[in-house]
Amino acid sequence: MSFGVVSGDPAAGLDGLTVEQIEGLPFGKVTTTGQRWAVADVRLLSPILPSKVVCVGRNYAEHAAEHGADVPKEPLLFLKPSTAVIGPGDAIKLPPVSKRVEHEAELAVVIGMTGARRLDRSAATSAIFGYTCANDVTARDLQRSDGQWTRAKGFDSFCPLGPWIDTEFDASDVEVNCTVGDEVRQQGRTKDMIFDIPTLISYVSYVMTLLPGDVILTGTPAGVGPLTDGDTVTVGIGGLGTLTNPVVNLD
Repeated sequence: MSFGVVSGDPAAGLDGLTVEQIEGLPFGKVTTTGQRWAVADVRLLSPILPSKVVCVGRNYAEHAAEHGADVPKEPLLFLKPSTAVIGPGDAIKLPPVSKRVEHEAELAVVIGMTGARRLDRSAATSAIFGYTCANDVTARDLQRSDGQWTRAKGFDSFCPLGPWIDTEFDASDVEVNCTVGDEVRQQGRTKDMIFDIPTLISYVSYVMTLLPGDVILTGTPAGVGPLTDGDTVTVGIGGLGTLTNPVVNLD
């Protein structure tokens, strides 16, 4: 198990991509080992193992509206534990205690080597290492009954990340979409976020120190819906890649 640098054109599919192994962590100066493989011949894990996943609720007006909720005046924050993180192809496991588990397609921001602590908005972009796809899986019935969101958002496997981190990505106006099987469920654009990415990083950094590799989930567009045993759910970020996971019952 190691980090690597992916080369090639993702639009051509995995067959045209290679990954070169690097020494240690991907932050700072990257030193390769000389080992290279076809991406199709390796297992892609979550591209980062964060100490914490900071999530933003109701950051798209239409998503807030579909739940009959007001748009927040400040970013609405909650956390997912690191144990919720899984990678591409790993199974989202539906807990028996919930009768309504839903997908939430999101753009994820990965924090870089410097971390982030009490940064103003103009300095926040300096803390970005890159971007990846995320699925903020949610037990909706538990979210509503509990009043706070820790249990609904925190089950093991409820935070798929991947397939890789794009360190040169322009996230200002890209599509965020979700399909379940052949059905398109969500289609939004990052330009429609209520709070943009620099604002989110700055806001979070005044609450808690963001460490290298920490992840911020930036909110989901409208169209969230249920996942059931046997489904296959795919989160796509335009120009970045797709993240696909099967869905199974935990029991």
